[in-house]
Amino acid sequence: MTSRRHFLAGAASFATVGVIAPRRAAAGPAIGAPAPTFSLASAAGSTVSLADQRGKIVVLEWTNHDCPYVRKHYDAGNMQTIQKEATAQGIVWLTVISSAPGTQGYVTAGQANELTSSRKAAPTAVLFDPTGTVGKAYAATNTPHMYVITRDGVLAYMGAIDDKPTTRRSDVEGAQSYVRPAITAVAAGQPVKTSVTRAYGCTIKYA
Repeated sequence: MTSRRHFLAGAASFATVGVIAPRRAAAGPAIGAPAPTFSLASAAGSTVSLADQRGKIVVLEWTNHDCPYVRKHYDAGNMQTIQKEATAQGIVWLTVISSAPGTQGYVTAGQANELTSSRKAAPTAVLFDPTGTVGKAYAATNTPHMYVITRDGVLAYMGAIDDKPTTRRSDVEGAQSYVRPAITAVAAGQPVKTSVTRAYGCTIKYA
């Protein structure tokens, strides 16, 4: 009887561990918690650190220039417009590329700079994350995947750019933006009303 009790107790303990472990592994960024820190090389040849942006609002934009969902927003001029609105307010806009070498969306620094110029984009910097370490720390899944970080380095918004998960340029007009209201709320020191949405777009091509 004693051995049977020990066996059942051990089995229950094992089952408990088996349930808890996956929840810990699935933990990701959380609204109201410090945004994951990082330092990444930029297309300009410098290293950009999130810690160095303390005191400024930061927007992160995961991108893949070959993704039709990304092209929708750039071809329509929507992404560039939001970038310019944000940077005009002193907000730091960091465009992040987590595509692994040899996969869709991967570019060299020269190619990234050419894209910025030809599309008249206006990010503060384009950053390279070829190992996918930073993208995975943010649980970034799609392009575009957007994040807004407060002046204190706290994550205030993560998710889609808007509520129209299509590749049609015509859907940009009339779409409900999630990023603009998030930026406005953070700039005013207020909580973001819709702080988490489901990102849509192309799956990030991680290594």
